[in-house]
Amino acid sequence: MKIAETYSHLNGLEFLIVHKPKLWQEIQSVIKAVDAEKCRTKVSKEKTMRGKILYSPIDMNGAFKKHLRKQSWEESRVSYWVTKSEKLIRKTLTMTAKEQKQEIEAAGETAIFSYNQTDFVKDRVAIEVQFGKYAFVAYDLFVKHLAFYVSDNIDVGIEILPMKSLQSQMSSGVAYYEGEFYNVVRQGRGVPAVPLVIIGIEA
Repeated sequence: MKIAETYSHLNGLEFLIVHKPKLWQEIQSVIKAVDAEKCRTKVSKEKTMRGKILYSPIDMNGAFKKHLRKQSWEESRVSYWVTKSEKLIRKTLTMTAKEQKQEIEAAGETAIFSYNQTDFVKDRVAIEVQFGKYAFVAYDLFVKHLAFYVSDNIDVGIEILPMKSLQSQMSSGVAYYEGEFYNVVRQGRGVPAVPLVIIGIEA
C-alpha cells in the first residue's frame, strides 16, 4: 500500500520527523509492506455491489497488525477513574489512576473505573489503523489519542485511514481520509488538543 495524503495537526508530523525520524520511516515501511490485493477477499452482499470482490477491512487490519507487531508495536491501556462531579473530574484529570480513586472516594463520591486501549504504541507514539465505521474514528481522534496524551503516555497519535478511492472498494459505512480530515479542520486549529498525524492510504 502507499501513503496518498498526510495531515499534520498541532505539528504532529513535524514532531515525528525531527524527534523520531526512524519511527516515521518504520511507519512508512509498514504501510508499503501491506499487500492490498491479498486483502481483496470479501464478496459483497450489498445490492449495489452484489457479487463484487471487495477489500476486506478485517484482512487489512490483520495485515497491518502482523507487520506492526514485527516491529514491536504493542497494545497499551490507560486506566482512570470517573465520577458524576465536574469539579472532581477537573481536579483529578492529571492525577494517577490511584490518586484519582482516592480523591473521588475521599470526597464521598463513587469512583467508577474506566480505561482506553490502543492497539499499537511504541516510544510514546500511538497508531490506530481504522477501517471501521465513522464513529470509531471520532472516538480515536477525540477520546483515545487525547486520553493517552493527557496522561503523558504519548507525544503524538497517528490515524491511518483509507482514501475515498480505496474506501469505495470496501463495505459501505467505512470512514475515509477526506471526510475525517474535513471533520478535524472544521473543529478549529486547537481541537482535539493532541498532536496528530492523519494518514490517507491507497492500494
